Amino acid sequence: MAEKTQAELLRERLAYKPGLSTKLLSEEEISKADAYCEGYKAFMNAAKTEREAVSEAVKLAEAAGFVPFDYKKPLKAGDKVYRNNRGKSLLLAVIGTRPITDGVSIAAAHIDSPRLDLKPNPLYEDHDLAYFDTHYYGGIKKYQWTAIPLALHGVVVRKDGETVQIRIGEDPGDPVFCVTDLLPHLGTEQMQRKATEVVKGEDLNLLIGSRPFRCDDESGELVKLNILKLLNEKYGIVEADFLSAELEIVPAFPARDLGFDRSMIGAYGHDDRVCAYPAVTSILELEKPAYTAVTILADKEEIGSEGNTGMQSAFLRYFIADIAAAFGEEARHVLSNSVCLSADVNVAYDPIYPDVVESRNCAFINRGVVLTKYTGSRGKSDTSDASAELMYKIRRLMDDRQVVWQVGELGKVDMGGGGTVAKYIADLDVDTVDLGVPVLSMHAPYEVISKLDVYMAHRAFYALLARE
Repeated sequence: MAEKTQAELLRERLAYKPGLSTKLLSEEEISKADAYCEGYKAFMNAAKTEREAVSEAVKLAEAAGFVPFDYKKPLKAGDKVYRNNRGKSLLLAVIGTRPITDGVSIAAAHIDSPRLDLKPNPLYEDHDLAYFDTHYYGGIKKYQWTAIPLALHGVVVRKDGETVQIRIGEDPGDPVFCVTDLLPHLGTEQMQRKATEVVKGEDLNLLIGSRPFRCDDESGELVKLNILKLLNEKYGIVEADFLSAELEIVPAFPARDLGFDRSMIGAYGHDDRVCAYPAVTSILELEKPAYTAVTILADKEEIGSEGNTGMQSAFLRYFIADIAAAFGEEARHVLSNSVCLSADVNVAYDPIYPDVVESRNCAFINRGVVLTKYTGSRGKSDTSDASAELMYKIRRLMDDRQVVWQVGELGKVDMGGGGTVAKYIADLDVDTVDLGVPVLSMHAPYEVISKLDVYMAHRAFYALLARE
């Protein structure tokens, strides 16, 4: 074998080389990843809304020994507690052996996804067709939501105070719903509009029925009346009860293996439940970590993390304050020494659309989790920019734990951008950086991820939560 040249030796010593590759994973590790993703697919099929995600996560947590947190009770190393925030966000914690003022390890994901929401007074009839009027939630391409099967999920609080769970369109025997589209034969004018206006927001109306209530008189809106009759018979609700409801319209198809090699998963809502599930499963594996470990599942990220279940609210600060108080300490002394992985997805390189990303700083499918130093848009606006010291700490942690990872950013500088919950946690004086799974077709009704990347997300979050 020829000796290496001086340039080759120097390049080996100085040039940047990505770390571990999924191409070098053993068959055993690949089998572990595939098996892990069976649980992930089951979670995705059961948890298409933030309420359902919290419910499923609580089931998993309680099965692993977690109990509701009671701030009046003392805490000790190994205790496993959770706080359910209004059914739409969740905090899980395992108390560590080190002093609480050494800080906590945090994995924070969001569990809301782009969708269609029903308006407060949604039900109407137009020319013998019944519809639900909607308002889209989060960043969507509106035209992607037409002519696909849709399901209705959510809760209705009736006048008598009883909460009714609704989930229609998922079981094989269920009906589904849809937003209709214009046929191409008559779509000349529509096809000349800008993509943002091909389908207008006020036209995203859900078709829900066409058969009138059978009666002797010819009074108006009999199709609407028939829908009300069916809803009342099944759920005991009346039209006014829509005023106290949270009903969401989501794609009606399940998570499925994608590709001849079954290497990927196609599903609705990978952003960000593909990070939320690993953030949960990683904390469930802990018994008595060194640092107290916290997993957060937050709501409302897709619309700015607003409200009392979003990361801009005080629910995390209050939770840490209560834990700190159990040890006679102040929350600020805990938070200032804490480290957080903001568990959110990033864009994956798509060879069909290469012009929007810069390949040297873009994430790729099957190359592991993405460490994202900053998000935001254009001039790093509206972001949390992780420090050099934190980037070093996470780099070393990932390498030491044999986690396959890569770096990425959210597109070219002037192409746009986006945000995560990172900046709201960083606002609490917590060292925070984004780390998550690369996604193809992000924010579409059907997104695509790699099984190996999901598994590496689980290992990455465990590496943080179990750090010494």
